[in-house]
Amino acid sequence: MSLNRKDFFKKVCFSGACMCGFSSIAFSDRENENFDPTAGLQDNNHTMIQDWISNLISNLNGEFDENGIKNVLKKCSVIHYDKLKMDEILSPYINDLESFIDFLKEKWDWKIDFDETTKTLIADENKNHCVCPIINYTKGADTSAICYCSEGFAEKMFSTVSGTSVSATVISSIRKGDERCKYKIVFA
Repeated sequence: MSLNRKDFFKKVCFSGACMCGFSSIAFSDRENENFDPTAGLQDNNHTMIQDWISNLISNLNGEFDENGIKNVLKKCSVIHYDKLKMDEILSPYINDLESFIDFLKEKWDWKIDFDETTKTLIADENKNHCVCPIINYTKGADTSAICYCSEGFAEKMFSTVSGTSVSATVISSIRKGDERCKYKIVFA
């Protein structure tokens, strides 16, 4: 099913997933002049925002085709990438994949298996929890689509280091019930 941008926002807003100012106007009680649409946004744990995103991701799975969801969420990965200043972190490893793999093993505690013949790398985050900072775990909610964002992040990260395009696929995910998150990275 293909959906344009306008229809996407209509569905999100009217499904109740949207918490922007427009939805608060549409669904507010006009008699309540003290209504504050930003109430709760300063929560130190950002749980409201994480819950909102969890709800959105869960609803996307039932409303849109997988390729559409994948394309949108992969593009969202640039926000996290930029926030972490990954270009600065990666700069010492440009064109030095071997040193970058050592960095991932030593600093991030990842397990890496790289087959130079097939130009395929398997990266295991080696954690027993999802490391995604923007989404909470909600029992019974399928939020595994957020893994497409991780694929986009991995593609940007490994392509920056290697200087070539890569394709990343999540092959194991805690959000899908697996023990750990693992990626398959294929270099062009």
